Amino acid sequence: MTANALQITDLRKSYDTGVEALKGVSLEIKPGEFFGLLGPNGAGKSTLIHCSTGLAQPTSGQIEIFGHDAIDHYKEARMAVGLAPQDLNLDWFLTLEESLDYHGGYFGMPKKERKERTAELLETFSLSEKRHERTRTLSGGMKRRLILARALMHRPPLLILDEPTAGVDVELRLELWHYCQKINEEGTTILLTTHYLEEAEQLCSRIAFINEGEIVASGTNAEVAERFGTSSLEDAYLELVGRKELSRAKVESEDEL
Repeated sequence: MTANALQITDLRKSYDTGVEALKGVSLEIKPGEFFGLLGPNGAGKSTLIHCSTGLAQPTSGQIEIFGHDAIDHYKEARMAVGLAPQDLNLDWFLTLEESLDYHGGYFGMPKKERKERTAELLETFSLSEKRHERTRTLSGGMKRRLILARALMHRPPLLILDEPTAGVDVELRLELWHYCQKINEEGTTILLTTHYLEEAEQLCSRIAFINEGEIVASGTNAEVAERFGTSSLEDAYLELVGRKELSRAKVESEDEL
């Protein structure tokens, strides 16, 4: 039996302040899936990602990435993951070319392969003309493109996208959508966190809602909507956060009065 791309079992994370960010989360993502993780700010999305990628140490529970223990045998698991974080965590003194080359070196890619892959990704994300410029000179959209290119540099089978289109214009958002759909169709498993519900509806085959450190629903868009007794993912989300009065159906019916 093929191992899941990501298998999380009873994951808990508590901080010294007493805050319990994750309260026994269990989640599985199958190879080749495009999976969405949705929830309000502070729900535990970033903590789950940080624990899965070695940026935070869980209090208890298990995480496996393609069968590799991501907590006690971190190296094998981390090699299988590409992370595009929400924060623009680029080294402002490196050029675009250096940013990708150094990342490939970190993952053990030979020099020739790094050079070829760097050129390929810069071309893919329309950054070739900027290759020798410092990353600090880029526009916000170009920085987003570079972060995604960097995450893909070592050809990871699992790509984690944490709010990848936050603050970008419509054109770039659609470009990133098309590219992510393409690599997913080619076999890359993708975990996406987003506040844009239309993004999840357009891209994801399955989703999970997380709230206050717990998974409260998971399944297809239709299954999650049904779980909350609504007709759309947006209304299900509004139910989750306790703001159902903002439902478009409700607003439209009031406008007709």
